[in-house]
Amino acid sequence: MASPAEQLASNFNFGAIGKATELKKRIWFTLGALIVYRLGTYIPLPGIDPQVMQDVFDQQRGGVLDIFDTFAGGALSRMTIFALNIMPYISAAIIMQLMTAVVPSLEQMKKEGESGRKKINQYTRYGTVFLAAIQGYGIAVGLEGMQAGGGATAVIDPGLFFRATTVITLVGGTIFLMWLGEQITQRGVGNGISLIIFAGIVAQLPTALASTLELGRQGRLSTAFILFLLVMCVVVIAFIVFMERAQRRILVQYPKRQVGNKMFGGESSHLPLKLNTAGVIPPIFASSILLMPLTVANFSGGSGPEWLTTISAWLGRGQPLYLALYISGIVFFAFFYTAVVFNPQDTADNLKRYGGFIPGIRPGKNTADYLDHVLTRLTVVGAAYLALVCVLPELLISRYSVPFYFGGTSLLIVVTVTMDTVTQIQSHLLAHQYEGLIKKSKLRGKQRR
Repeated sequence: MASPAEQLASNFNFGAIGKATELKKRIWFTLGALIVYRLGTYIPLPGIDPQVMQDVFDQQRGGVLDIFDTFAGGALSRMTIFALNIMPYISAAIIMQLMTAVVPSLEQMKKEGESGRKKINQYTRYGTVFLAAIQGYGIAVGLEGMQAGGGATAVIDPGLFFRATTVITLVGGTIFLMWLGEQITQRGVGNGISLIIFAGIVAQLPTALASTLELGRQGRLSTAFILFLLVMCVVVIAFIVFMERAQRRILVQYPKRQVGNKMFGGESSHLPLKLNTAGVIPPIFASSILLMPLTVANFSGGSGPEWLTTISAWLGRGQPLYLALYISGIVFFAFFYTAVVFNPQDTADNLKRYGGFIPGIRPGKNTADYLDHVLTRLTVVGAAYLALVCVLPELLISRYSVPFYFGGTSLLIVVTVTMDTVTQIQSHLLAHQYEGLIKKSKLRGKQRR
Protein backbone atom coordinates (compact mmCIF):
# COMPACT_ATOMS: atom_id res chain seq x y z
CA MET A 1 0.00 0.00 0.00
CA ALA A 2 1.30 3.46 -0.94
CA SER A 3 2.33 5.80 1.84
CA PRO A 4 0.64 9.20 2.27
CA ALA A 5 3.74 10.89 0.82
CA GLU A 6 3.60 8.67 -2.28
CA GLN A 7 -0.12 9.36 -2.66
CA LEU A 8 0.53 13.11 -2.56
CA ALA A 9 3.45 12.76 -4.99
CA SER A 10 1.20 10.97 -7.49
CA ASN A 11 -1.13 14.01 -7.56
CA PHE A 12 1.57 16.53 -8.52
CA ASN A 13 0.78 18.76 -11.52
CA PHE A 14 1.54 22.23 -12.86
CA GLY A 15 -1.49 23.59 -11.06
CA ALA A 16 0.12 22.62 -7.76
CA ILE A 17 3.27 24.56 -8.75
CA GLY A 18 1.12 27.62 -9.52
CA LYS A 19 -0.35 27.54 -6.02
CA ALA A 20 3.03 27.13 -4.27
CA THR A 21 4.08 30.78 -3.98
CA GLU A 22 7.36 30.07 -2.20
CA LEU A 23 8.37 27.49 -4.82
CA LYS A 24 7.60 29.91 -7.67
CA LYS A 25 9.85 32.54 -6.09
CA ARG A 26 12.65 29.99 -5.79
CA ILE A 27 12.28 28.87 -9.41
CA TRP A 28 12.29 32.47 -10.72
CA PHE A 29 15.36 33.29 -8.62
CA THR A 30 17.17 30.23 -10.00
CA LEU A 31 16.32 31.14 -13.60
CA GLY A 32 17.42 34.75 -13.06
CA ALA A 33 20.76 33.66 -11.58
CA LEU A 34 21.42 31.28 -14.48
CA ILE A 35 20.62 34.08 -16.97
CA VAL A 36 23.19 36.29 -15.23
CA TYR A 37 25.72 33.47 -15.54
CA ARG A 38 25.04 32.98 -19.25
CA LEU A 39 25.39 36.70 -19.93
CA GLY A 40 28.79 36.67 -18.23
CA THR A 41 30.03 33.92 -20.58
CA TYR A 42 29.93 36.46 -23.43
CA ILE A 43 31.94 39.25 -21.75
CA PRO A 44 35.52 38.88 -23.09
CA LEU A 45 38.67 39.38 -21.06
CA PRO A 46 40.28 42.83 -21.44
CA GLY A 47 43.10 42.90 -23.98
CA ILE A 48 41.93 39.83 -25.96
CA ASP A 49 41.13 39.63 -29.68
CA PRO A 50 38.06 37.29 -29.67
CA GLN A 51 38.34 36.30 -33.34
CA VAL A 52 42.00 35.31 -33.07
CA MET A 53 41.26 33.48 -29.84
CA GLN A 54 38.53 31.45 -31.54
CA ASP A 55 40.88 30.54 -34.41
CA VAL A 56 43.59 29.45 -31.97
CA PHE A 57 41.14 27.34 -29.97
CA ASP A 58 39.85 25.65 -33.15
CA GLN A 59 43.43 24.63 -33.96
CA GLN A 60 43.81 22.92 -30.58
CA ARG A 61 40.68 20.82 -30.54
CA GLY A 62 40.82 17.34 -29.02
CA GLY A 63 42.55 18.05 -25.72
CA VAL A 64 41.41 18.55 -22.18
CA LEU A 65 40.35 22.07 -23.19
CA ASP A 66 37.36 20.56 -25.00
CA ILE A 67 36.04 19.06 -21.77
CA PHE A 68 36.62 22.25 -19.77
CA ASP A 69 34.98 24.33 -22.50
CA THR A 70 31.96 22.03 -22.42
CA PHE A 71 31.60 22.56 -18.67
CA ALA A 72 32.09 26.32 -19.13
CA GLY A 73 29.39 26.59 -21.78
CA GLY A 74 31.82 27.91 -24.41
CA ALA A 75 33.27 30.58 -22.10
CA LEU A 76 36.79 29.15 -22.41
CA SER A 77 36.87 29.17 -26.22
CA ARG A 78 35.57 32.75 -26.17
CA MET A 79 38.02 33.53 -23.30
CA THR A 80 35.51 35.46 -21.23
CA ILE A 81 35.51 36.56 -17.59
CA PHE A 82 34.01 33.17 -16.65
CA ALA A 83 36.62 31.16 -18.59
CA LEU A 84 37.64 29.20 -15.48
CA ASN A 85 33.98 28.67 -14.61
CA ILE A 86 33.42 26.91 -11.28
CA MET A 87 36.06 24.22 -11.91
CA PRO A 88 38.64 25.60 -9.38
CA TYR A 89 35.98 25.34 -6.66
CA ILE A 90 35.15 21.77 -7.65
CA SER A 91 38.85 20.84 -7.69
CA ALA A 92 39.35 22.43 -4.26
CA ALA A 93 36.29 20.61 -2.89
CA ILE A 94 37.53 17.26 -4.21
CA ILE A 95 41.01 17.87 -2.78
CA MET A 96 39.56 18.76 0.62
CA GLN A 97 37.33 15.68 0.55
CA LEU A 98 40.33 13.46 -0.19
CA MET A 99 42.42 15.17 2.50
CA THR A 100 39.74 14.63 5.15
CA ALA A 101 40.28 10.89 4.66
CA VAL A 102 44.07 11.20 4.94
CA VAL A 103 44.81 14.04 7.42
CA PRO A 104 43.69 13.11 10.99
CA SER A 105 43.05 16.74 12.03
CA LEU A 106 40.71 17.34 9.08
CA GLU A 107 38.99 14.02 9.72
CA GLN A 108 38.38 15.05 13.33
CA MET A 109 37.12 18.45 12.15
CA LYS A 110 34.64 16.72 9.85
CA LYS A 111 33.20 14.83 12.82
CA GLU A 112 32.57 18.04 14.80
CA GLY A 113 29.28 18.65 13.01
CA GLU A 114 28.14 22.03 11.75
CA SER A 115 31.13 23.98 13.08
CA GLY A 116 33.58 21.59 11.47
CA ARG A 117 31.71 21.72 8.18
CA LYS A 118 31.92 25.53 8.16
CA LYS A 119 35.69 25.41 8.74
CA ILE A 120 36.15 22.91 5.90
CA ASN A 121 34.03 25.08 3.61
CA GLN A 122 36.19 28.09 4.50
CA TYR A 123 39.35 26.14 3.67
CA THR A 124 37.72 25.10 0.38
CA ARG A 125 37.12 28.76 -0.51
CA TYR A 126 40.75 29.62 0.23
CA GLY A 127 41.82 26.71 -1.96
CA THR A 128 39.52 27.95 -4.72
CA VAL A 129 41.21 31.37 -4.73
CA PHE A 130 44.65 29.76 -4.76
CA LEU A 131 43.87 27.36 -7.62
CA ALA A 132 42.06 30.05 -9.63
CA ALA A 133 45.05 32.40 -9.28
CA ILE A 134 47.49 29.72 -10.47
CA GLN A 135 45.27 28.70 -13.40
CA GLY A 136 44.60 32.34 -14.28
CA TYR A 137 48.32 33.14 -14.41
CA GLY A 138 48.94 30.04 -16.55
CA ILE A 139 46.20 31.13 -18.96
CA ALA A 140 47.64 34.66 -19.12
CA VAL A 141 51.12 33.37 -19.97
CA GLY A 142 49.71 30.90 -22.48
CA LEU A 143 47.62 33.58 -24.19
CA GLU A 144 50.68 35.76 -24.78
CA GLY A 145 52.29 32.97 -26.79
CA MET A 146 49.23 32.01 -28.83
CA GLN A 147 49.15 32.84 -32.53
CA ALA A 148 46.60 32.09 -35.23
CA GLY A 149 47.47 30.61 -38.61
CA GLY A 150 48.13 34.04 -40.13
CA GLY A 151 50.56 35.04 -37.37
CA ALA A 152 48.09 37.26 -35.48
CA THR A 153 48.46 37.16 -31.69
CA ALA A 154 45.56 36.62 -29.32
CA VAL A 155 46.77 39.33 -26.91
CA ILE A 156 46.64 42.92 -28.11
CA ASP A 157 49.19 44.33 -25.64
CA PRO A 158 51.14 41.59 -23.77
CA GLY A 159 53.03 42.40 -20.62
CA LEU A 160 52.86 42.49 -16.84
CA PHE A 161 49.73 44.67 -16.82
CA PHE A 162 47.87 42.18 -19.03
CA ARG A 163 48.85 39.27 -16.78
CA ALA A 164 47.72 41.12 -13.64
CA THR A 165 44.35 42.13 -15.11
CA THR A 166 43.78 38.62 -16.47
CA VAL A 167 44.48 36.95 -13.12
CA ILE A 168 42.30 39.43 -11.20
CA THR A 169 39.45 39.12 -13.71
CA LEU A 170 39.47 35.31 -13.85
CA VAL A 171 39.74 34.92 -10.06
CA GLY A 172 36.94 37.45 -9.59
CA GLY A 173 34.75 35.58 -12.09
CA THR A 174 35.28 32.28 -10.29
CA ILE A 175 34.56 33.82 -6.87
CA PHE A 176 31.40 35.44 -8.25
CA LEU A 177 30.19 32.10 -9.66
CA MET A 178 30.95 30.41 -6.33
CA TRP A 179 28.87 33.06 -4.53
CA LEU A 180 26.12 32.78 -7.14
CA GLY A 181 26.00 29.01 -6.71
CA GLU A 182 25.67 29.36 -2.93
CA GLN A 183 22.82 31.86 -3.41
CA ILE A 184 21.00 29.45 -5.73
CA THR A 185 21.37 26.66 -3.16
CA GLN A 186 20.01 28.84 -0.34
CA ARG A 187 17.32 30.87 -2.13
CA GLY A 188 16.62 28.81 -5.23
CA VAL A 189 15.96 25.20 -6.20
CA GLY A 190 18.64 22.56 -6.51
CA ASN A 191 22.38 22.58 -5.96
CA GLY A 192 23.72 25.89 -7.29
CA ILE A 193 27.19 24.68 -8.29
CA SER A 194 25.77 21.72 -10.19
CA LEU A 195 23.15 23.89 -11.90
CA ILE A 196 25.82 26.30 -13.16
CA ILE A 197 27.71 23.41 -14.80
CA PHE A 198 24.39 22.02 -16.04
CA ALA A 199 23.51 25.34 -17.69
CA GLY A 200 26.89 25.48 -19.44
CA ILE A 201 26.55 21.97 -20.86
CA VAL A 202 22.93 22.39 -21.97
CA ALA A 203 23.79 25.71 -23.69
CA GLN A 204 26.04 23.76 -26.08
CA LEU A 205 23.27 21.37 -27.19
CA PRO A 206 21.63 23.64 -29.83
CA THR A 207 25.00 24.20 -31.52
CA ALA A 208 25.76 20.47 -31.48
CA LEU A 209 22.34 19.64 -32.92
CA ALA A 210 22.71 22.29 -35.64
CA SER A 211 26.16 20.92 -36.57
CA THR A 212 24.77 17.39 -36.83
CA LEU A 213 21.87 18.48 -39.05
CA GLU A 214 24.27 20.49 -41.22
CA LEU A 215 26.44 17.41 -41.73
CA GLY A 216 23.30 15.51 -42.68
CA ARG A 217 22.37 18.23 -45.22
CA GLN A 218 25.85 18.03 -46.72
CA GLY A 219 25.57 14.24 -47.00
CA ARG A 220 28.45 13.49 -44.61
CA LEU A 221 26.00 11.82 -42.17
CA SER A 222 23.08 9.73 -43.41
CA THR A 223 19.52 10.37 -42.26
CA ALA A 224 19.32 6.85 -40.84
CA PHE A 225 22.45 7.45 -38.75
CA ILE A 226 21.07 10.74 -37.37
CA LEU A 227 17.81 9.00 -36.40
CA PHE A 228 19.88 6.23 -34.82
CA LEU A 229 21.73 8.88 -32.76
CA LEU A 230 18.46 10.37 -31.52
CA VAL A 231 17.11 6.96 -30.47
CA MET A 232 20.42 6.11 -28.83
CA CYS A 233 20.31 9.38 -26.87
CA VAL A 234 16.95 8.43 -25.37
CA VAL A 235 18.12 4.89 -24.58
CA VAL A 236 21.37 6.03 -22.95
CA ILE A 237 19.57 8.66 -20.83
CA ALA A 238 17.06 6.05 -19.64
CA PHE A 239 19.95 3.69 -18.86
CA ILE A 240 21.77 6.38 -16.84
CA VAL A 241 18.61 7.22 -14.88
CA PHE A 242 18.09 3.54 -14.06
CA MET A 243 21.69 3.01 -12.95
CA GLU A 244 21.88 6.24 -10.92
CA ARG A 245 18.71 5.34 -9.02
CA ALA A 246 19.80 1.73 -8.48
CA GLN A 247 20.81 0.85 -4.93
CA ARG A 248 21.25 -2.15 -2.70
CA ARG A 249 19.16 -1.92 0.45
CA ILE A 250 20.65 -3.82 3.36
CA LEU A 251 18.16 -4.68 6.09
CA VAL A 252 19.10 -3.28 9.53
CA GLN A 253 17.25 -4.48 12.63
CA TYR A 254 17.05 -2.66 15.96
CA PRO A 255 16.31 -4.62 19.16
CA LYS A 256 13.46 -3.87 21.52
CA ARG A 257 14.19 -2.13 24.80
CA GLN A 258 12.01 -1.44 27.80
CA VAL A 259 11.86 2.02 29.38
CA GLY A 260 9.65 1.92 32.46
CA ASN A 261 6.44 0.12 31.51
CA LYS A 262 6.78 0.83 27.77
CA MET A 263 8.57 -1.04 25.03
CA PHE A 264 10.55 0.93 22.45
CA GLY A 265 12.44 -0.08 19.31
CA GLY A 266 12.11 -3.37 17.53
CA GLU A 267 11.67 -1.67 14.15
CA SER A 268 13.70 -2.35 11.03
CA SER A 269 15.15 0.01 8.43
CA HIS A 270 17.38 -0.14 5.38
CA LEU A 271 20.94 0.94 4.71
CA PRO A 272 20.98 2.09 1.06
CA LEU A 273 24.19 1.54 -0.90
CA LYS A 274 24.22 3.25 -4.29
CA LEU A 275 25.41 1.33 -7.31
CA ASN A 276 27.52 4.32 -8.41
CA THR A 277 28.87 5.77 -5.18
CA ALA A 278 31.72 7.68 -6.85
CA GLY A 279 29.44 9.72 -9.15
CA VAL A 280 31.15 11.59 -12.00
CA ILE A 281 34.55 11.94 -10.29
CA PRO A 282 36.24 8.89 -11.97
CA PRO A 283 35.63 10.06 -15.59
CA ILE A 284 36.79 13.60 -14.75
CA PHE A 285 40.07 12.42 -13.20
CA ALA A 286 40.78 9.77 -15.84
CA SER A 287 40.11 12.01 -18.84
CA SER A 288 42.04 14.95 -17.38
CA ILE A 289 45.16 12.84 -16.81
CA LEU A 290 45.06 11.16 -20.23
CA LEU A 291 44.33 14.29 -22.26
CA MET A 292 47.00 16.39 -20.58
CA PRO A 293 49.91 15.23 -22.85
CA LEU A 294 47.83 15.97 -25.97
CA THR A 295 46.95 19.43 -24.70
CA VAL A 296 50.60 20.25 -23.85
CA ALA A 297 51.68 19.05 -27.30
CA ASN A 298 49.07 21.27 -28.95
CA PHE A 299 50.20 24.30 -26.94
CA SER A 300 53.82 23.67 -27.90
CA GLY A 301 52.82 23.72 -31.57
CA GLY A 302 54.81 20.58 -32.36
CA SER A 303 58.09 22.10 -31.12
CA GLY A 304 58.21 19.99 -27.97
CA PRO A 305 60.39 16.90 -27.38
CA GLU A 306 59.97 13.88 -29.62
CA TRP A 307 58.81 11.62 -26.80
CA LEU A 308 55.90 13.98 -26.08
CA THR A 309 54.81 13.83 -29.73
CA THR A 310 55.02 10.02 -29.68
CA ILE A 311 52.97 9.74 -26.50
CA SER A 312 50.40 12.16 -27.92
CA ALA A 313 50.07 9.98 -31.03
CA TRP A 314 49.53 6.85 -28.92
CA LEU A 315 47.07 8.62 -26.64
CA GLY A 316 45.01 10.18 -29.43
CA ARG A 317 41.28 10.05 -28.84
CA GLY A 318 39.85 6.78 -30.10
CA GLN A 319 43.22 4.98 -30.16
CA PRO A 320 43.26 1.47 -28.56
CA LEU A 321 45.86 2.46 -25.94
CA TYR A 322 43.88 5.56 -25.01
CA LEU A 323 40.65 3.56 -24.61
CA ALA A 324 42.40 0.87 -22.53
CA LEU A 325 44.01 3.42 -20.19
CA TYR A 326 40.79 5.42 -20.01
CA ILE A 327 38.77 2.39 -18.90
CA SER A 328 41.49 1.40 -16.41
CA GLY A 329 41.57 4.93 -14.98
CA ILE A 330 37.78 5.00 -14.55
CA VAL A 331 37.81 1.66 -12.74
CA PHE A 332 40.72 2.69 -10.49
CA PHE A 333 39.22 6.04 -9.49
CA ALA A 334 35.79 4.45 -8.99
CA PHE A 335 37.22 2.10 -6.36
CA PHE A 336 39.53 4.76 -4.89
CA TYR A 337 36.86 7.45 -4.49
CA THR A 338 34.30 4.95 -3.17
CA ALA A 339 36.78 3.93 -0.48
CA VAL A 340 37.22 7.62 0.41
CA VAL A 341 33.53 8.56 0.72
CA PHE A 342 32.27 5.34 2.38
CA ASN A 343 34.05 3.69 5.28
CA PRO A 344 32.53 0.27 6.16
CA GLN A 345 34.27 0.23 9.56
CA ASP A 346 32.75 3.58 10.61
CA THR A 347 29.31 2.47 9.42
CA ALA A 348 29.59 -0.79 11.35
CA ASP A 349 30.69 1.08 14.50
CA ASN A 350 27.74 3.49 14.21
CA LEU A 351 25.29 0.61 13.84
CA LYS A 352 26.79 -1.12 16.88
CA ARG A 353 26.68 2.12 18.90
CA TYR A 354 22.94 2.55 18.32
CA GLY A 355 22.13 -1.13 18.74
CA GLY A 356 21.49 -1.88 15.08
CA PHE A 357 22.59 -5.09 13.39
CA ILE A 358 22.27 -6.86 10.07
CA PRO A 359 20.30 -10.13 10.47
CA GLY A 360 22.65 -13.09 10.35
CA ILE A 361 25.81 -10.94 10.70
CA ARG A 362 27.58 -10.38 13.99
CA PRO A 363 28.11 -6.70 14.93
CA GLY A 364 31.54 -5.13 14.67
CA LYS A 365 34.24 -6.52 12.36
CA ASN A 366 31.97 -9.08 10.69
CA THR A 367 29.51 -6.35 9.77
CA ALA A 368 32.32 -4.19 8.35
CA ASP A 369 33.61 -7.13 6.28
CA TYR A 370 30.12 -7.84 4.98
CA LEU A 371 29.55 -4.20 3.99
CA ASP A 372 32.95 -4.08 2.30
CA HIS A 373 32.13 -7.28 0.36
CA VAL A 374 28.77 -5.92 -0.83
CA LEU A 375 30.23 -2.51 -1.68
CA THR A 376 33.05 -4.09 -3.71
CA ARG A 377 30.59 -6.03 -5.86
CA LEU A 378 28.45 -2.93 -6.36
CA THR A 379 31.50 -0.88 -7.34
CA VAL A 380 32.46 -3.45 -9.98
CA VAL A 381 29.09 -3.01 -11.65
CA GLY A 382 29.17 0.77 -11.17
CA ALA A 383 32.66 1.07 -12.68
CA ALA A 384 31.61 -1.04 -15.68
CA TYR A 385 28.58 1.22 -16.17
CA LEU A 386 30.73 4.38 -16.04
CA ALA A 387 33.27 2.91 -18.47
CA LEU A 388 30.52 1.95 -20.95
CA VAL A 389 28.87 5.38 -20.89
CA CYS A 390 32.19 7.25 -21.13
CA VAL A 391 33.72 5.15 -23.92
CA LEU A 392 30.61 5.59 -26.09
CA PRO A 393 31.34 9.24 -27.12
CA GLU A 394 34.98 8.41 -27.83
CA LEU A 395 33.91 5.75 -30.33
CA LEU A 396 31.30 8.04 -31.90
CA ILE A 397 33.80 10.90 -32.32
CA SER A 398 36.74 8.82 -33.59
CA ARG A 399 34.90 6.25 -35.74
CA TYR A 400 31.83 8.12 -37.01
CA SER A 401 32.93 11.80 -36.78
CA VAL A 402 30.00 12.82 -34.61
CA PRO A 403 30.47 16.60 -34.11
CA PHE A 404 29.57 16.73 -30.42
CA TYR A 405 30.57 15.09 -27.18
CA PHE A 406 27.60 12.79 -26.52
CA GLY A 407 27.72 10.78 -23.31
CA GLY A 408 30.47 10.60 -20.75
CA THR A 409 30.84 13.11 -17.96
CA SER A 410 28.65 15.80 -19.54
CA LEU A 411 25.63 13.53 -19.96
CA LEU A 412 26.08 12.09 -16.47
CA ILE A 413 26.09 15.60 -15.00
CA VAL A 414 23.01 16.66 -16.98
CA VAL A 415 20.97 13.60 -15.96
CA THR A 416 21.99 13.55 -12.28
CA VAL A 417 21.44 17.32 -11.82
CA THR A 418 18.04 17.08 -13.49
CA MET A 419 17.02 14.20 -11.20
CA ASP A 420 18.23 16.07 -8.10
CA THR A 421 16.41 19.28 -9.08
CA VAL A 422 13.14 17.47 -9.83
CA THR A 423 13.41 15.67 -6.49
CA GLN A 424 13.81 19.00 -4.65
CA ILE A 425 10.84 20.50 -6.51
CA GLN A 426 8.75 17.50 -5.47
CA SER A 427 9.89 17.97 -1.87
CA HIS A 428 8.76 21.63 -1.92
CA LEU A 429 5.42 20.66 -3.44
CA LEU A 430 4.98 17.90 -0.88
CA ALA A 431 5.66 20.35 1.96
CA HIS A 432 3.20 22.82 0.41
CA GLN A 433 0.47 20.17 0.23
CA TYR A 434 1.13 19.14 3.82
CA GLU A 435 0.79 22.80 4.88
CA GLY A 436 -2.54 22.97 3.06
CA LEU A 437 -3.78 19.84 4.83
CA ILE A 438 -2.73 21.26 8.20
CA LYS A 439 -4.57 24.53 7.53
CA LYS A 440 -7.71 22.64 6.49
CA SER A 441 -7.59 20.50 9.63
CA LYS A 442 -7.26 23.62 11.82
CA LEU A 443 -10.24 25.26 10.11
CA ARG A 444 -12.34 22.14 10.61
CA GLY A 445 -11.34 22.02 14.26
CA LYS A 446 -12.44 25.66 14.75
CA GLN A 447 -15.76 25.01 13.03
CA ARG A 448 -16.46 22.03 15.28
CA ARG A 449 -15.68 24.05 18.41
